[in-house]
Amino acid sequence: MRNRQERPANFGFQISKPFVYGFDMFDISAQAIDPHALRAAMCANAAGGFVCFEGWVRDLNLERAVQQLAFEADAQLAANEFAKIEAEAREKFEVLEICCVHRTGVLTIGELAVWIGVTSVHRDPAFGACRYLIDELKSRLPIWKKEHYDDGNSGWLNHP
Repeated sequence: MRNRQERPANFGFQISKPFVYGFDMFDISAQAIDPHALRAAMCANAAGGFVCFEGWVRDLNLERAVQQLAFEADAQLAANEFAKIEAEAREKFEVLEICCVHRTGVLTIGELAVWIGVTSVHRDPAFGACRYLIDELKSRLPIWKKEHYDDGNSGWLNHP
């Protein structure tokens, strides 16, 4: 049975609301993201579908070799804007729970930069909401990404 009695012991993220159906969580974190703990926190008997998106640091962008990324964010503005995005997603898709964690700091190739999870009674709303959330997050949240290249140069990307 997937019944979630309590959330897993403190896995390092701030929880803005209690874990009940309709729970939402957003966090900007300098700590590594634990997707297993987040997924476990979202398990619920009413959920027939769970979809997540994991954004990883890759080694190539626009034909340039990437060494690492550095993320900076305005956490409060990001939380405020994500609350709007989350409300929009809830209006468009019948979802139960939404969770999003985005990293800050220096990340190396292969590290998890962003994790979004969505539960719903059926799969289609979960897929649609997850896609909507990552697309809107990338275009609207005050999170800045600086790529550091193998040739020693660097450049900022994502300027919402």
